[in-house]
Amino acid sequence: MEFCLFLGCNTPAVRPDVERAIRVSMEGLGVDLIDTDNYVCCPAFGSFPSTDEDSWLATSGWNLSLAEEKGRDILVQCGSCYSSLRMGREHIMHSEEKQKRVNELLEPTGRSVQGGSNIRHITEVLYREVTPEKIREKVTHSLEGLHGIVQYPCHTLYPSEVVGFEDSPRRPKGLRELVEALGATVDSFSKEMQCCGGAGGFMKSTPEQAIEFAKSKFDAILEETKADFIAVSCITCLMHMENVQNTINKQIGEEKYKIPIFDYNQLLALCMGNDPKQVSAICNVPRDAIHEHIAKVTA
Repeated sequence: MEFCLFLGCNTPAVRPDVERAIRVSMEGLGVDLIDTDNYVCCPAFGSFPSTDEDSWLATSGWNLSLAEEKGRDILVQCGSCYSSLRMGREHIMHSEEKQKRVNELLEPTGRSVQGGSNIRHITEVLYREVTPEKIREKVTHSLEGLHGIVQYPCHTLYPSEVVGFEDSPRRPKGLRELVEALGATVDSFSKEMQCCGGAGGFMKSTPEQAIEFAKSKFDAILEETKADFIAVSCITCLMHMENVQNTINKQIGEEKYKIPIFDYNQLLALCMGNDPKQVSAICNVPRDAIHEHIAKVTA
């Protein structure tokens, strides 16, 4: 099983430990990741997709052409990258006019997009192709005894007819079952399907409302669950849910919100026996207790 890895911008620049976790965990599961040289920003929804469709689709077309050249689908972790690329492909491949226009723009570079490669989110591949059963067989350490909650990336759920891979976008279960495969108990709560609040337009245009929105979710987690950690599969969710807890703590003058946030592949890499210094070193909310638990509990 081989994929072209699309890391996006934030993961390699800000969270290289997540990149390392993805690489070592997927390799350990028999998934080969091919580096895609010369890829560019997805681009994010707050940029070209909102202002210039030609530029958006040409950028998506460029990235798709790199994968087509290697004859592989693109594997993505970031929810925004996944949705932007997948919806870009949808526009290109369902309109002869748009495909023609994209290829006109790409022609000076010697590239074109024909639709031979698709966009896959890492959760889909882990859940549908690797499967939770195989993951259970591969882990050497366990989250048994810990409670977690999962944060589904909004961009992997809607619009479901384009980006969806769950049986039901209203009742997704993939990430939950993947976390359970590592031994944890995954708690449910009333605001489980609420966005993390980290969307660029929301946080930049109305930060006070965005922070209060996120606080309402964390309040529900604290009141309704026993969560020791939160598992995400989107770099935006990861960074925002860490940072916003610290922001809220400063506003209220106490350390009330301090739930560690992990990318799923970080938890997976840790449970496969990898060194936390390599795959889970960077954080704004302390994780030491989770690292220590995993080191002690064997699968």
